[in-house]
Amino acid sequence: MQNQKTVAPAKVIFFFSLCVSVTLTGCGGSDSVVEEEVAQEVIEQAVEIVEETYSDTDFTANDWTEATHTKDVDPNFAEVFDDSQVKRLDFVVTQARWQSMLADMTSVYGELGQAGGNGLLDTDEDPIFVPAEVFYNGTQWYRVGIRFKGNSSLQSSWRAGILKLSFKLDFDEFEDQYPQIDNQRFYGFKKFSLKNNFDDESLMREKVAADVFKNAGLAVSHTAFYTLYIDYGNGPEYFGLYTLVEEVDGTVLDTQFSSDDGNLYKPEDGGASFAQGSFNEENFEKKTNEDDEDWSDIIALFDALHDDSFTSDPVTWRANLESVFDVDGFLRYMAVNGIIQNWDTYGRMPHNYYLYNNPENGLLTWIPWDNNEALQEGKRGGSLALDFSDLDADSWPLIGKIYADEVYKARYDELLLEVISDAFETNTIQALYDQYSALIEPHATSEQSGYSFLESSNDFFQAVSQLNDHAEDREQAVTTYLDGQ
Repeated sequence: MQNQKTVAPAKVIFFFSLCVSVTLTGCGGSDSVVEEEVAQEVIEQAVEIVEETYSDTDFTANDWTEATHTKDVDPNFAEVFDDSQVKRLDFVVTQARWQSMLADMTSVYGELGQAGGNGLLDTDEDPIFVPAEVFYNGTQWYRVGIRFKGNSSLQSSWRAGILKLSFKLDFDEFEDQYPQIDNQRFYGFKKFSLKNNFDDESLMREKVAADVFKNAGLAVSHTAFYTLYIDYGNGPEYFGLYTLVEEVDGTVLDTQFSSDDGNLYKPEDGGASFAQGSFNEENFEKKTNEDDEDWSDIIALFDALHDDSFTSDPVTWRANLESVFDVDGFLRYMAVNGIIQNWDTYGRMPHNYYLYNNPENGLLTWIPWDNNEALQEGKRGGSLALDFSDLDADSWPLIGKIYADEVYKARYDELLLEVISDAFETNTIQALYDQYSALIEPHATSEQSGYSFLESSNDFFQAVSQLNDHAEDREQAVTTYLDGQ
């Protein structure tokens, strides 16, 4: 790629000098010396600003190749999401930009390490993006947009004084500012989430839960383990073991559906529960087709779900629901989610899922997201029972109504047996725990204080043991449930 330069520093400095000279023209008397000194300071500051800006934009992307940096290739899943290795990412960010990221966090959440207020703040503002250099296997990606990400996990980590924060990466976020990186990609990928494995002493839940969903036949993000080092002026510092997660509004749609032309929604709060009368456009943020102010597909799902035929004519109710919603896919999700005990999602919390209107069949399809709280009994009331006896069906009608239908309940029971016999079969999942724990142990147990959710290496080993026990418990839970039907 050819180097593309902005305005030459000499011309900009001349412009500043000219402005100052015009300002001083006609000045005299005792204030002239002071004004000239101020003018000189302005020029010196201008020189510093221009030189910094110029050097930042005046670069050649020497490592750029078609396979590694362009969007003209298919995503290289084998390279980026390799389950057999823990790979390494390095961020290099200027000290000023790093400080701006921390200052932005401080302005919203208070000082690092200071728990404050009553509960977590409710904010819709994302942390700021800044340009950073990303290095992988000796290759550089240029002026990549990085920012902190998360909600409760981000706030909780910050307030606990833990700088092992999750990141969002966008490889062409700053392409307008840096033309050299137009349509920059990372082996065909535009964006990632780099998850910090919050509150997970095994550091495996996000990865394993995604594997189980995938092996059960659901559309879900690919994941992989990476260590992260950040140099913000003092050399590379180890920030810990992370899980790299494929973004849904990117290659998940491109590679797991017929096309990415459909509406993708990320539901959050309020209407995301699908409770009767709760629909609100603001609760169904569009991640594709954002300029098309049409939520008719979501409204159609609300209408079909809450139609009176649910009690008067179940056959018609099912037909109408299946004309707008991938019900069997959702039943499969219910089975997997119930077995792995993922509580921080629909049924307890109105978030952590996507809905995609699949262009191939016109059906809204459920896509799970953010699974670090899975594989445990859970918090805030805990994960739902397999028979949903602890579910408020009116508050969570997608589960409540579907499970109450005898045809759908029978299918759910079939899928529970299928998942516990295959995707979450006890010996298989315990072998996966053994494989991953051996792989990540050196990196997990070497995390540093202030950059880890572990207090000691023993925490990691205990957490792995608990996962193995959990797998046996879930097999027994499914057997008990099915025997009672």
